[in-house]
Amino acid sequence: MCRLLAYLGQPVLMDKFLYEPDNSMIKQSFEAKEIEEPLNGDGFGVGWYHKHITRQPAVFVSIYPAWNNRNLRYLASLVQSDCLIAHVRAASVGDVSESNCHPFHYRNYLMAHNGGVEEFDKIKRSLKDKLSDERYLWLKGQTDSEHLFALFLEYLSQKKEDFTADDVADSFEQMIVTLKEMMRLKGIAAPAYLNMVFVDGERMVGLRYTTGKDVKPLTLYYSEGSKYVCEDGVCYMVPSEGVDKSVMIVSEKLTDIAQDWKKIPDNHMVLVYKDLSVKLRKVVV
Repeated sequence: MCRLLAYLGQPVLMDKFLYEPDNSMIKQSFEAKEIEEPLNGDGFGVGWYHKHITRQPAVFVSIYPAWNNRNLRYLASLVQSDCLIAHVRAASVGDVSESNCHPFHYRNYLMAHNGGVEEFDKIKRSLKDKLSDERYLWLKGQTDSEHLFALFLEYLSQKKEDFTADDVADSFEQMIVTLKEMMRLKGIAAPAYLNMVFVDGERMVGLRYTTGKDVKPLTLYYSEGSKYVCEDGVCYMVPSEGVDKSVMIVSEKLTDIAQDWKKIPDNHMVLVYKDLSVKLRKVVV
């Protein structure tokens, strides 16, 4: 499996997520705590926005382990953004290649996935058949993750241009319905694990879901406050008292500060709107 992080809020240096916390993303790349396989060394990726320059995100991916990439170490202490995604990969479906590294970039969207679909090859062709030429040609890698996001994007493209976080959530649900039907037709009984995040620089949605009945989804948490800070080696979310807001979604808690983290309930989504208000929504499919 993999580990992921998404953030939207007050501008923060990337270093505050990747290196400084006790359980930073770099720490999770070689010693993840809340998943059976602790090693996530099959590449990494980060994506971030500078909306005063362009709506398009910057993306940096590599097949090297995150803990051993000097370029990432240099970047992290100098890149500041109000919206970013980070991901460390443990390859399941697909080779170790840059085209299979998250986050996946489409237009001004970034997406990352923690989980997988067993026996994905059985449904890969039927999934592609549901894609328009644009989404089909967008696919560059082999992963179940990228193909699922292509299907999700197919549904999102049918929404109005000024879509909301609710429209993103609707598109995730439509993707799940289609996936479950394809799995049923091909006799895939093993549960699919779908912890997924979407950002576009202005809104963010995180999905915590599994298709298996009586099966626990993988861990996913969110944290909200006025801003996220690291001071003297201590990282925490400052409680919100005014208009400033920040929200983070993570596979694992970055710190042991219990009040900072809320577990997203099983088979729910967390929706973060343009005003950075937050809502939990049950997946109903």
